[in-house]
Amino acid sequence: MLNEVTATRYITPLREGGSLPGLVEADDLGMYVMKFTGAGQGRKTLVAEVVCGELARRLGLRVPGLVTIGLDPVMGLGEPDQEVQELLKSSGGTNLGMDFLSRAIGFDPLAFEVSAEDAGRIVWFDALVNNVDRSWRNPNLLMWNGDLWLIDHGATMIWHHHWPGAQASAAKPYDASDHALAPFGPDISSAATELAPLITEELLAEVTAEIPEEWLVGEPGFESTDVLRRAYAEPLLARAATIHERIKGIEGDKIKGIEGGK
Repeated sequence: MLNEVTATRYITPLREGGSLPGLVEADDLGMYVMKFTGAGQGRKTLVAEVVCGELARRLGLRVPGLVTIGLDPVMGLGEPDQEVQELLKSSGGTNLGMDFLSRAIGFDPLAFEVSAEDAGRIVWFDALVNNVDRSWRNPNLLMWNGDLWLIDHGATMIWHHHWPGAQASAAKPYDASDHALAPFGPDISSAATELAPLITEELLAEVTAEIPEEWLVGEPGFESTDVLRRAYAEPLLARAATIHERIKGIEGDKIKGIEGGK
């Protein structure tokens, strides 16, 4: 299970994200980027962060460490910013934290080089989880200590927002034409050969077991949280085998808007 910590100090909001994450200090003296259950996107965004973050880690991709953060809503009473105050007051209980990568800088596809192998692995992973938020406009990639790190996986697995259509949604191709790493000639074939065999029922059961129980309780249409965990795993297991054949938009093309400064 994810390590559990308790927030002791709210430091500052990080307004780059639409969900208004915040930088907090916890009782283990660690600094975390905290995402809140009371944010507009709700707990499903946090579920997606856990599933994709922990899956990426097990596939050998670099992602910040995840923890659950207990929050006392009383902390919000001392915040002068009304928006932040309301967010803290509505997020009592278990929230999500990500290790704060101090002095990391945002990835710029015009300033950094990425190998075809690394680009292929990241594009393949994003296709697996149907990440629609890794575009050249908003890469959600950081450079830290000379390495490329993946962040922000809340906009993935869109099928979990409408479970009756999950099977059909998960069967759709992945459009990578706007992907931040499309200009680097991603080696999708090699990535699929390496990574697809790793996506097993056992691995996905391990990953979905990391989702906090309280984020799953009460989901309409599911008789138990165990059934819901399996519902998260099944589309990923089915998708892994063939998604490399259905990645569109990167066959030798530069990303739209990058080449020539367009």
